[in-house]
Amino acid sequence: MNRLPALLMATGLALGAMSSARAAEPPPEFGTDWDDPRTAAPAVEKPATTSCTVKIVDEKFDDFTPYTSTFTPPADCPGPWNKVVLRMEGKVQGVQYDRLGHLEVGGVTIFKTSTPEPSRDGITWSVEKDVTAYAPLLSRPQPIWMLIGNVVNETYTGVLDVQVYLTFYQAKGRYKPADTASDVLPLANPRREGSALVGEVTVPANTERLVAEVYATGSGGGCEEFWYFTVPTVVPYSCPADSGPYREVRIEVDGKVAGIAMPFPHVYTGGWSNPFLWYVLPAPRAFDIRPIRYDLTPFVGGLTDGQPHQLAVRVLGVPEGRPGWDLPTHVFVWRDARSKRVTGELTEHRLGAQTNDSTHALVDGWNQLDTRGGHRLRVSGFLWTSHGPVVTTVEQSVSNESMHRWLGEQENPDALTATWSDSSTVTVFDRGLIPTVSRSDKRFTLDGRISVSPENRLTTTISLHDEEDARTTRWPLTLEHRALSDLYTGEAAYNYGVPRAQRNAVGTSTQRYRLTGERGACYDRSISTRNGTVTEDVQHCD
Repeated sequence: MNRLPALLMATGLALGAMSSARAAEPPPEFGTDWDDPRTAAPAVEKPATTSCTVKIVDEKFDDFTPYTSTFTPPADCPGPWNKVVLRMEGKVQGVQYDRLGHLEVGGVTIFKTSTPEPSRDGITWSVEKDVTAYAPLLSRPQPIWMLIGNVVNETYTGVLDVQVYLTFYQAKGRYKPADTASDVLPLANPRREGSALVGEVTVPANTERLVAEVYATGSGGGCEEFWYFTVPTVVPYSCPADSGPYREVRIEVDGKVAGIAMPFPHVYTGGWSNPFLWYVLPAPRAFDIRPIRYDLTPFVGGLTDGQPHQLAVRVLGVPEGRPGWDLPTHVFVWRDARSKRVTGELTEHRLGAQTNDSTHALVDGWNQLDTRGGHRLRVSGFLWTSHGPVVTTVEQSVSNESMHRWLGEQENPDALTATWSDSSTVTVFDRGLIPTVSRSDKRFTLDGRISVSPENRLTTTISLHDEEDARTTRWPLTLEHRALSDLYTGEAAYNYGVPRAQRNAVGTSTQRYRLTGERGACYDRSISTRNGTVTEDVQHCD
């Protein structure tokens, strides 16, 4: 395999505590230790009410043996709860790749993460996640399963010492019970079919809303971890794919396409041939991998017969037989408490033609692959509920444009500029003529380049941007609005192919995380590093 893709695939695979603003004098290059990993993302907001904390995981991950135990809800903080917060704390020392892990409660994945790479002297990190949506699952004893697959030997010495806690905040006074689904259900009889995950779900007869979550990641160090670099098989490059880099994660209900989405271009903390980029600041979503959500309510009318129905999640564009995609899937169920059975039907299903065009050319001696693809879906369903007829329409539009350039058989330099767009609108007519409309517009951009000089100095420059604008309206009112921008930029260089002590690595990175909402609510924090030292940590909002 040629050099740069081989380097890309050499990765094996939270959130840092908020630090005060400071300006440190960085070392002239990376040493044997660096600042603990952190991100600029906000901590989970906690209510000022009674809380109880339960430790659900306490394990030193040093192989591929999962941790198992049983969780029991805290007796001193019985539900209903206003909020439930997960916190993972970890420490590791020595030499280790980045590793991918996930946590299941009752067979449902509630958290997926990747780990930072350690220093010789050791690092600690933590990550928080709001898991209130899973409260129905957490209201009764459940089996716990967690795995962070790891290899420990004479070379890779880092043992991942991890604890996970759940803190339950009671609903009291002005802190009302959280508005959650009635049930959270894992897939029954899940199995892999190529790159797809296929299982079954049996929903309650009085189901009136249904949402699926899929934690979709390309991972494992192969070409599908870097799927956005793949090229059509007729083009000379070391990561071929039948139809190029276009990937689409779609969900099917009883064989009918029910939702489409763009995967997020995750970069883990050894990614892009250059762990020095990520030692302190990880790429967006690396520590808290967010799921794709699909509203399946238009299909509910055909699912309330008490029988199991098939759910399948497929990643379009993956070559037959190629591993690398992990697709844990479950569903949230909202019940109609005043109805024994909700009935209805799917009234509209329009799946547009998928486009996926890749054009290869030689431009000034460079190989250049331009790719453009997209897809549209519109589904609508009708339900009879205890509160009258409900019509739910889901419209989705996804697209991807990228330009991949590389030079010569060694693919050096190797560069990519790519944009993924993902828009979803859910319109609900319920109890009146004015609908409730929820719209989400996501945009992911990646712009990066890897090169190796004649002196064998490897340099990576990269920018990753995760954006979303989400709004819920009921004309003329805006009921909820959130705008998110998570931007990472960095450059790092080191002597490639030499012992660690001779790498003479240098690097800079910056993350800026901005979140705005209703009535001027603002969060805007940026962190900058140089050679493993935080040089700036600034909160921009007053």
